[in-house]
Amino acid sequence: MKKKKNNGYKWNFASVGGTVRVKISSGEDIVRLGELDRKLWTVLSCPTEGLEFDSKTLQIIDNNGDGKIRVDEVIATAKWLTDIVKHPDLLLNRQSFLPFSEFNTENENGAALLASAKQILANLEIEKDSIDLEDTADNVKIFAKTLFNGDGIITPASAADDEALATLIGQITAQIGSATDRSGVEGVTADHIEAFYAACAAYAAWRDAAEAGKKEIFPFGDKTADALAACEALKAKIADYFMRCKLISFNPDAQATVDVSLDKIAAISGDDLTARLAEIETYPLARPVASQELPLDVKAINPAWQGAFATLKALVLDEACKGKKVLTEAAWNEILGKFAAYTAWMGEKAGAEVEPLGEETVRAILKADKKAALLELVEKDKALEAEAVSIETVDKLLRLVRNFYDFLNNYVVLADFYDPDRKAVFQAGRLYIDQRSTDLCVKVADMGKQADVSQLSGMYILYCNCVSKVLGKTMTIAAVLTDGDVDDLRVGRNAIFYDRDGNDWDATVTQILDNPISLRQAFWAPYKKVARWISDKIDKKASAKNEKSMGDLTNAADTATGTEGAQPAPAAAVTSSFDVAKFAGIFAAIGLALGFLGNFLVAVIGGVASLSIWQLLAVIAGIMAVISGPSVFIAWRKIKKRNLGPVLNANGWAINARALVNSTFGKTLTSLADLPKLTAVDPKERAKRRRRRCLTWLCILLILGLVFGILWYKNKLGCIGLARYEEQPVVEQVEEVPAEELPEVPAPVEEAVVDTAEPVAESEPEA
Repeated sequence: MKKKKNNGYKWNFASVGGTVRVKISSGEDIVRLGELDRKLWTVLSCPTEGLEFDSKTLQIIDNNGDGKIRVDEVIATAKWLTDIVKHPDLLLNRQSFLPFSEFNTENENGAALLASAKQILANLEIEKDSIDLEDTADNVKIFAKTLFNGDGIITPASAADDEALATLIGQITAQIGSATDRSGVEGVTADHIEAFYAACAAYAAWRDAAEAGKKEIFPFGDKTADALAACEALKAKIADYFMRCKLISFNPDAQATVDVSLDKIAAISGDDLTARLAEIETYPLARPVASQELPLDVKAINPAWQGAFATLKALVLDEACKGKKVLTEAAWNEILGKFAAYTAWMGEKAGAEVEPLGEETVRAILKADKKAALLELVEKDKALEAEAVSIETVDKLLRLVRNFYDFLNNYVVLADFYDPDRKAVFQAGRLYIDQRSTDLCVKVADMGKQADVSQLSGMYILYCNCVSKVLGKTMTIAAVLTDGDVDDLRVGRNAIFYDRDGNDWDATVTQILDNPISLRQAFWAPYKKVARWISDKIDKKASAKNEKSMGDLTNAADTATGTEGAQPAPAAAVTSSFDVAKFAGIFAAIGLALGFLGNFLVAVIGGVASLSIWQLLAVIAGIMAVISGPSVFIAWRKIKKRNLGPVLNANGWAINARALVNSTFGKTLTSLADLPKLTAVDPKERAKRRRRRCLTWLCILLILGLVFGILWYKNKLGCIGLARYEEQPVVEQVEEVPAEELPEVPAPVEEAVVDTAEPVAESEPEA
C-alpha cells in the first residue's frame, strides 16, 4: 500500500482487481472525501434500483430523488454524517447503534438529533444511553401515544375532550377522504377540512334553488325522481310502439309485419315461456293500431312489460291522463316535457360528496361552524413539524452509520467485489447450471443496452429470464461464467437462480455471449472442434446409408406385395456409370496418396526410433503446443482483459475504472462440482468394469501394434529393395562406330577400365 498526496491530503492506494485504487481505511478518509480527485473514483454514478442494498439508505444518499447517486451526493452525505458523529472512525464498524456520547453537540444538527433520539426513547418508554436502529424503524410505534406529531394531520384523538370535533373529523374522513397520520391512524388535513365545508355550502345552495322553484322542478312532488325513472324505463319501448302504428297508417298491409306474428309465438310455445322472457321483451309493447293510440289498460300490454307499465301508470299516467283510456304520442311527449326543469336542476347538482349525510345534517354542520376550530388543531400539529422531522432524521442517521462505509466500498473503491468474504451491491444472487454455480449475476434493466455494450467485456455471459411464481415477479439476469467448459450450454436450457434473500427462481437461458472462460477450455477447444467435426461427418454418412437402406427395403417390400395383375411401371433406362479411365485415375491418385503417407510415416517412425523417451515427450509437447498454442494465446489475452465495467455501464452505472476479472479471481466466482471417484460396491460390477478396461487397452495395443507392424514391414521391404539396387553392376552403354571411321592405332592397347566418376578426355588421332 502506498500513500500519495492529493489536494494536500495523503491518501492510501492499493492494487484492487488489477487496478490501483484509493483505499477508504479511516474516518478521516471519509471526512476528506470531498478533496479526492474525481478521476480517482471507481464509480461516478450508480442507480438506486436493482441493487442488493438497503433501499432507504440509497434514497437518503440520493438527495434529489432522480434515481441516480452521483459523486456530489456522496460527498454531501459524507459531510453531513461526519459533522454529526463525533468520532468518524466508528463508521468503519458498521454498527447499528449510536451512543449518546457520540453525538457532536457542538454542531446544531447533532444537538437537535440527540434531543430527538432521547424523545424517541421517551415515547417508547425505554431508558438507555444509546439509540438503536430497531428503536427508530417503526414510526407508528414512536408516535402511537402522541396527539400531535408535526405532519399536519389530525385524528379524532387530536380533539381530546371535544366530542363534537372528534365526530366531525370522522364525518370528514368518511365523506371527503383521509390521510394516514404518523401514529398510523386515519385523519384529515387542512385541505380535507376546506373541501368538506365547501361541499356542504354548495349542497345547501343547490337545495335552496329547489325550494325556490319547487312546483316547476318537482311536477310530481316528492315522487318526481321515481316518476322520471319510470318514464325512462319505457321511453324507448313507447317510441317504438308509436312508430309501428305510423307504419300501419302509412300502409295497412304492414299490420301483419309490424305486429307480433303467431308463428313467433308458436315457435316458443313448447318451451318454458318464463325462460324465454328476453325474447318476448322484443315483441311490441302492445298491438299496434292505425289510430296511433296506446291503451292504458295493463292487460293490453306485452306481458314482459306489464310490471314496468303498471309502475308508470301509478306514478304518472293516472295523474296526467285522468279519465282517459288511451295515450296519444302528443300526450306522451307533453308528459316527458314536464321533467325538463327537474333534469336541468339535477344537472347542476353540487356538494354530492356530503349528500349521504342528509340535508338536515349538512345544514346543522354549517350552522355549528366548527371549521376554525379544526384548522386550529392542524396548525397546532404543524408546530411540532421540526421536532417530528428530527425524529425521522435519527433513523436516517443510524442507517448511514451502519451502511455508509459499505456503500463507499462499492462506490469509491469497489472493494467488496474483490473481497471473498463479501458480496458487491450489484451481485444479485447465485445461478446453478451445468454442475456449477456462479456468484457473478447482475440484474438487467435494459436488454438492448446489454447487447450493445457487453461485447466489450470479453466475458462469457448467460442471459437468463427468471420467474418466481411465489413472489409473482419476473426479472432478467446476466450470469457471468468464469470457469469450466461450455459444451452443454445452449439457449433454452433451464437452471435455478437463488437471490440474496434465499428465494428460488426458475431461470431459462435466452441468450449467450460467447467468450473464452479459462485456459484449460481454450487448450482443448481445437481437439473438441475436430472431434465434433468428425462426429458430424460420421453421423451424416450413417444417416445417408440408413436412408438408402430403408429406401431399398421399402422398394423391395412394395415390389413383393404388389397387387396381382397390376401392370409394373416401365423400367427406367439404366445407364452404366462405370468409367474405366475415371476409376483408373482415382485408384492411381489413391495409390499415390497412400504411398506418400506410408513414406511419411516410415520417415517419422524411423526418426522417432532414434529419440529418447524425453525427446519423444518433447516432440509430442511441441506438436500439442502448435495445435493449442494459438487458441490458448488468444484466450489468455481476452481473459487478461476481462472487464465487468461494460456490463455495469449497460445497467445504468458510470464506471470510471476497470473492473478486471482475471483467471485466478474468476475461479472464486464460479464454483465447479467436486465429484469423488466412486468404486462400484457390487463385485460383479467391479469385474465388468475391469473386463471393459482390459478390453479397451487390449484393442488400443492391438491397433498400435498393427500400425507399427505395417510401418515396420514397409520400412523393411524398402531397405531390402535399396540393397538389391546397390548390388547390381553399372553397365555403360557404348555407341557403335563403323570400322572405317576408327583412327589408326600404332600398337595394340590393353582394355582400359573406365572411371565413371570423371569423364576421360578424348585423344586426338595421329596423322
